[in-house]
Amino acid sequence: MVDDLRLAASKMTGAERRSFQAEMCLKYCGGSARQTEIVFGWGRKNVQLGLHEKRTGIVCLGLQSVNSGCKKWEERYPIVAQSLKEIAEAHAQQNPTFNNPIAYTRLTAAEAIKQLRNLGYNGEEVPAASTMADILNRLGYRSRKVVKAKPKKKSRRRTLSSRI
Repeated sequence: MVDDLRLAASKMTGAERRSFQAEMCLKYCGGSARQTEIVFGWGRKNVQLGLHEKRTGIVCLGLQSVNSGCKKWEERYPIVAQSLKEIAEAHAQQNPTFNNPIAYTRLTAAEAIKQLRNLGYNGEEVPAASTMADILNRLGYRSRKVVKAKPKKKSRRRTLSSRI
């Protein structure tokens, strides 16, 4: 039975796990976090926190998701990002079939960097070219080569006259 309870707790995370551990602590160990640690092998501090959450009704949230990871360039430099959107919008055109909301642009990452620098942004505010390409994609602007004029196909009339 102990193995089954350990397995059940291992499938849960965060507040849900602590709540389950607190319930098992109250049911099988008389509310003692130390006894729960010995019997089930769960961390005593986690069980104590679960017991406190159960007693007060206040669930503690971790800050891992808030403090972890690197912020995106658009979040760190919102003013520069707005300028980039305006530059990209000036070069953008809608997909001719209108089957998706993606705007295609002839603006390259290098050109976007050049135009941002012309506006007075420099140094840390302007990212590298590879990062700029990712940023443009995240903003919904896909880079596409300019379609050049295609030569006309030979018509049947033209082929027949050349054979005669």
